[in-house]
Formats: sequence, structure tokens, C-alpha cells
Amino acid sequence: MLLLAKLGQAGAQRVFTKTRGTFLKDGRCIFTCLPKCPFIPKTRLLGPLFPCSSSDQCRYFTMSSQWNQKTPSYSYVIIGAGSAGCVLANRLTEDAHESVLLLEAGPKDMWLGSVRLSWKIHMPAALTYNLCDDKYNWYYHTLPQAHMDNRVLYWPRGRVWGGSSSLNAMVYIRGHAEDYNRWQREGAEGWNYEHCLPYFKKAQCHELGENRYRGGSGPLHVSRGKTNHPLHKAFIEAGQQAGYPFTDDMNGYQQEGLGWMDMTIHKGKRWSTASAYLRPVLARPNLKAEVGCLTTKILFDGSRAVGVEYEQNGQKKRVFADKEVILSGGAINSPQLLMLSGVGNADDLKKLGISVVQHLPGVGSNLQDHLELYVQQQCTQPITLYKAQKPFHMIKIGLEWLSLFTGYGATAHLESGGFIRSRAKVTHPDIQFHFLPSQVIDHGRVASKIEAYQVHVGPVRSTSIGWMKLKTANPLDHPILQPNYLSTDIDIWEFRESVKLSREIFAQKAFDPFRGREVQPGPLVQSDADIDAFVRQKADSAYHPSCTCKMGSPSDPMAVVDPNTRVLGLERLRVVDASIMPSIISGNLNAPTVMIAEKAADIIRGRPPLVDQGVPVYQPKTLDTQR
Repeated sequence: MLLLAKLGQAGAQRVFTKTRGTFLKDGRCIFTCLPKCPFIPKTRLLGPLFPCSSSDQCRYFTMSSQWNQKTPSYSYVIIGAGSAGCVLANRLTEDAHESVLLLEAGPKDMWLGSVRLSWKIHMPAALTYNLCDDKYNWYYHTLPQAHMDNRVLYWPRGRVWGGSSSLNAMVYIRGHAEDYNRWQREGAEGWNYEHCLPYFKKAQCHELGENRYRGGSGPLHVSRGKTNHPLHKAFIEAGQQAGYPFTDDMNGYQQEGLGWMDMTIHKGKRWSTASAYLRPVLARPNLKAEVGCLTTKILFDGSRAVGVEYEQNGQKKRVFADKEVILSGGAINSPQLLMLSGVGNADDLKKLGISVVQHLPGVGSNLQDHLELYVQQQCTQPITLYKAQKPFHMIKIGLEWLSLFTGYGATAHLESGGFIRSRAKVTHPDIQFHFLPSQVIDHGRVASKIEAYQVHVGPVRSTSIGWMKLKTANPLDHPILQPNYLSTDIDIWEFRESVKLSREIFAQKAFDPFRGREVQPGPLVQSDADIDAFVRQKADSAYHPSCTCKMGSPSDPMAVVDPNTRVLGLERLRVVDASIMPSIISGNLNAPTVMIAEKAADIIRGRPPLVDQGVPVYQPKTLDTQR
């Protein structure tokens, strides 16, 4: 491997540094200076394994004379060390001739390098702690929602290594095959299920082993629940008694039905993308990961992205990208940074005094999210998590986890769930369940009051579309978030049906030994009007904002990136995160975001796409009935 670094010096003069690198069997790499190289030692032994597929590669560090010659430069600058950014940092630095700078606005996910000292992140059962403050959390809020009694809804988003994969409930759901086939129809050529499934598998290491649908050797560990809780068993059994199928893998051949859910938990610890992708490769010499860096602007030379400006420790800094700037800040931060940099709706940008670089009206448009609510039932037996939330029991649970990484602290307790169709003629499930043997109040920020269990339920393909815009040109100001929840009649109907179908499952014989009074919505809520009022008062975000930098055909006036994730009309700028989804998928978003980043990494590296043709997917025997 030849490595050529060209360092610009204030105009015409340039200095060339040439090195040769050789990978050893143990994964280290020897870089040797070729003759007449005055800048680095003759031989340097560097780093762990990062295979390179090419034997002759050139890398150029360039600096325009208009910039300070001391400004650092990397092949790629990635904004956001979240669910996508960690994946990209890992995969792009597998090529030893490329260098990557990863900028994260928040802190590292471990204090003093210790999982135990950072238990609020890494203990699965502690997930609600980081929803209560803004230490690792952007702590966003929406505009008052006109169709939800003018309520302001809370949107936690990760601001830490791992991003929202360090805050979420660790549920691993891919969505339905038809979601990705729909993406292709919507203009995301090459993103159908046959082209996406191999990247789900590449990322995954499932504890049950590899098959046609599951991966067995990827960095992202996925497991099933270990509590064997009787209420989880009752929920799955009740679903079958209500006429729904059992599915042994809702991420595999058959999404439809109720069953055991997959979780990104490994050996009793949260397995975020920071754990899976970032921390294992921090020793690579071609990767630099910085924290506390608020990126404020993309730097352009005409229509070409050349770097970014950011603030760290109160200082403004700049860095250049020799190949590309990649935004992986998520569905809020990525469009926000584009708009702050002059990429978005020209009229909106001009009103804020932002110079327009590229008019792209789709930036911040097409905002989609999942709403959900809790149907809660009192439990007649003392087997829920109510006692576990008392101080004495919390100490016991915490000590067991801190010493062994086992017990009730080693799970998020969302171990069962499922997907069903709301009505006849629906081709694939449009309602999702997460079952929890506990009561949750106000995002877990208020302690549960009684022995109770609940199901989180909501439609997964809502038709209400929102938007986000800049409030000001100040990067520190949160943007305006308008999801337009429940703004269509079909969304209201689907939520009403979600409540009715959940009640029907809870009424089955399997729950007879446990069923007490209904806590929420409550026995007085029976009419359609009463159910609709309950939905307006109690539905809340499932924390799945997406689609704000829509991927599509260049002919689509609302598309922001093309199917290769490149921002339309600009050079050397990509967006890779949940914001580029053309439409929201039928399920949780973390697994699809990891898949997007895995696939984008191959695109960026110029590798041929993986594909698995003819993958069988379950089809209901009839669409004439709801189940």
C-alpha cells in the first residue's frame, strides 16, 4: 500500500510525504518511510487490524490558500457519533489509507472508561434515567399539537457516543420487507428488501445463530429476554387466543403475530453502536473521535463541501475533508445543520439572514414519527416491576448488576410484543405492540403507583406528515418541530382501533389469573368519542422522528439526497442517518438506521452492493379478514 500525503503550504509550495504500509497477521500495520522523507521516523508500528483491499492507494491532504495552513484535514469528517456515525467511523477506517474525524456534540458514553461508573447508560433497566435530564439528551419539544388538545410533546434524542442507541429501550426491530420495497418505489433505487437484508445481517450477531434472515458474526449483538416472566407468556398466549399467529422471529420470515422480541443487549449490558462499532476501533491510527464538539456550519467552496466549523471548549475550530463531509446527526440535527449552512428552502433561509448555498425545499420537510399510548391493567398478583422500583429492591438489583451484570437490571423488560393488521385488505401489519410487566407514567419520569402491566400500542404507518424549521440562525437554539400528529382521519381511526384491539387481547383467558381493573383508558371510556378524547390526551411520541432529508430521485422536488446518499446539487456532502428514510418503517428505527449506515459505507467505499434475491416473506392466507 502506498500512501501519498500532499500538504499544501500557503499557496503554490507543497511538500510530499510518501510512506509504505504493510499489514501483519496479528492486525498491526508497519508504515515505512521511503527514501528522502524528512518528516516521520523511518518505521512506525501502528494499530490493530483494519484490512485494506488495495495495494496502491493515494491520499491527498489539500489546503486552499484562503484557509489557515494549520487547519487539520481528514479524508472524511463525520458529524455525529450516533447510531449511524459510529458505524461509518468503523467501516471507513477499515481502509488504512483513509482517515476519519468523528465529531460528537455530547460526551463519551463511559466515565473513566468504566461501564459500571456509567451505569445509567449501560444498565438496561436504567434506561429512563437519561430521559429525565439533558446530560446525554437534546431534550427537544414539539410545538403545541392542534389535534392533541394543544399538548407539547417531549422528544428525547441522544447526545452522547452511541446517540439514541445509548438512550433507547434496546428493542431491535427491522420493519417489514414491504417498507423497503416501498422505498424503492418512492425513488430510493437499490434500497428494496433484497438489497437491505444483507446489511441487516452484516451488522448483526444474533445469539440464536445465523440463518437466511439473521446475522451471526456482525458487531451488533442481539439477544432475547431471559426473565421468562409469566406476564410476557400470558401476553403471547392471549394473542393466540384472540386469533393472531405466534411468530418465532418478527425480524425474519414472518413479522405478523405476537412473540419474543429481539434486544440490543449483550451479556447483561446495553449494546449501543458505541459499544459495537466505535470503542473497539478507537486505537486505529486513522480514526480520531472528538467529543463536546457542536458543529455550527458546513464550509463550502462554491457548491463543494470542503469542511466544517465547530465549537469545542469555547473555541471556534475548523477542519477540512479531503473527500467528503458526512452528516449523521439524526433526523433533527442533520437538517438543522444543512439549513444553518445555507442548504434548504431559500425563502426560509433568507428570512433568517442565512446565505443560500443550495435551494432544497425538502430539507426539514416530510417529518414522520410514531405515536403510541399505554393501555394499562391492574395486576392482582404481586409479580410486576412495582416492588422492583422501591429503593431497597433497586439497591439489590443495582448491586447484582454491578457485580455480575445479571438479574432484573440486565434487561429493559420489553421482552414480548408483536405486529398485527388493523383491518381487512391491509397487506402487512400496521399496528405494533410492546408489552411491559409494569406501569409507566410520563416517560418513566414519574414512579409507578400500583401493581400493573401495560401494552404500548400505536399505528406504524401514520399518514400525518410534519416539518421542522430553524427558529433562529443560532446553532444553540433548538429548531421548531411540528409533527402534525393526528391530522388525518385515518390516523384517528387507527388509534381508536389500536385501543380496542389491545383491550381484546387483555380480555383473553390467559390473563384471567392476573387481570384487575383497567387503569387506562379506564372502564368509563367506551364510546368512539371517548376513546378519541383519551388518545388526544395520552398518546405520546415513540421517539422515532425520521424522513426529514428524504432520499429519492433527483427529479423529486422534495428529495434531499440521492440513492447514493449524496446531497442533491452539491459535491462531497452526504447525509447518512434516519433522516434520509423516504417514509417511516413499520417498527422501531435503530436497527434500520444501522443498516442504512452499513449500506452507505459500501457505497462510499465504492464496493458492489450486497443482495439476496428471492427472499421468502410471509403473506397472510387471506386479506378478506383482519386476522
